[in-house]
Amino acid sequence: MSFMSSAASSTIAEMREFASFAEDERAFIERSVDIAFGRGDAFKAWSRSASDNSAIRSQYIAYREIAALREAIPAADGLDGVSGFVGGLIRVSAQDLAQEQLHGFAAYRFLYERLLGAKARSFLPAAFCGAAALPQIRPERRKMLLQSLSETAATAPAWSRREPTFFPEGVAHEVA
Repeated sequence: MSFMSSAASSTIAEMREFASFAEDERAFIERSVDIAFGRGDAFKAWSRSASDNSAIRSQYIAYREIAALREAIPAADGLDGVSGFVGGLIRVSAQDLAQEQLHGFAAYRFLYERLLGAKARSFLPAAFCGAAALPQIRPERRKMLLQSLSETAATAPAWSRREPTFFPEGVAHEVA
């Protein structure tokens, strides 16, 4: 398989995975990627109510850490830097999970692979479990989130090093 067809296949697979998420998960992922990468005026594009304004403001504040986290991803074969990285990742992840727009590990992983890159994949199950288990997450929601992490994901011996290729972007709807 050529590099071009391999990359195209990967992108199509990522697009299919994204399409499999619930509508509110897709919107949250699009908004989060817009905020994290400063695409357009995310605040204006995504604010529809006072509660949206508060959630987006909180996300802007939390996502200030994303660039530093990207630079602090520790090696998967050692413990140096793990506590600082995982602690920060749990803090940001808890903020996202508390908004109740991500319904399980698959959507969380999809989002955080885009925010942090492939090098962070092996740390995502631990951060997800840590954030989902915090008392700030409602007990019934905590149970649902933790049950969404498959045994395969929790015990994966290795993760792909391939960087994500599909970054969802909201399409502006013009009023006629």
